Amino acid sequence: MFGRRWTVKNNALVTNAFIGCETPYEEAEIVLFGSPFDGTTSFRPGTRFAGQAIRPDSYGLETYSPYLDKDLDDALVFDGGDLELPFGNTERVLQQIGTFSAEVLADGKKFLMIGGEHLVSLPSIRAAYDKFPDLHVIHIDAHTDLREDYMGEPLSHASVIRRCHDFLGDGRIYQFGIRSGLKSEFEWAKTHTHLEKFTLDTLADVVQSLKDVPVYVTIDLDVLDPGTFPGTGTPEPGGITYRELLTAIGQLQTLRNIVAADVVELSPQYDPSGASTAVACKTIREMLLTLSK
Repeated sequence: MFGRRWTVKNNALVTNAFIGCETPYEEAEIVLFGSPFDGTTSFRPGTRFAGQAIRPDSYGLETYSPYLDKDLDDALVFDGGDLELPFGNTERVLQQIGTFSAEVLADGKKFLMIGGEHLVSLPSIRAAYDKFPDLHVIHIDAHTDLREDYMGEPLSHASVIRRCHDFLGDGRIYQFGIRSGLKSEFEWAKTHTHLEKFTLDTLADVVQSLKDVPVYVTIDLDVLDPGTFPGTGTPEPGGITYRELLTAIGQLQTLRNIVAADVVELSPQYDPSGASTAVACKTIREMLLTLSK
């Protein structure tokens, strides 16, 4: 099921696992895996390279988070690497991601998925919903992702949350940081989702109301201002700061039943400085520790 997680290069050990995530699968409580797919990206592609950039750069982090006062060395996380996904067949890609997500959940484990474009969240959220019918979704993003279709295609990164609504229905989706979308999407959201424009100010109250139900958290890193996070396919000025995102992740600690999560939309090649990849790495560490509680 999983490929090799290390290689030897120039007499040095080169790890393919995220820092602190080397627990054997059978013993793990959390599975980290990547879905390297950007087949419906409408502007700048490249999110399929995120996992390849994140894992080696994670060794610039410590395993300890002073924000959450937790350490990945105390968590039981297995990094399964990136899924091997086919090119040119979106439906088959989604099926494979969904099958893998369902297998992890069936084994009694949680997962954190690394994107990939945001469409990869759809099959993972569906797998979580199939196991937890009372599932609610917290969606942190710059974009509404509520189009019925994009240029006639219903399976798109621009319609991923609308596709989730198809099976979740009203009252299950909570959107934060949203600052871009069609006028019709914002109008539609008024009666179908909880949508907070621009900020995450109501997140603490929403978390309190969801603290006892199953929750899936999806974080599109383009919620951050491009000055902080330029390495993404659809940068959207006017975003939140990284401290605000860390505060939001801290608020998620109130949730008692986060069943899975994802962090998506890093395109590392658009930030040669590596700063965006560092932001993604730290976000993944914080979310793994959030799941580990």
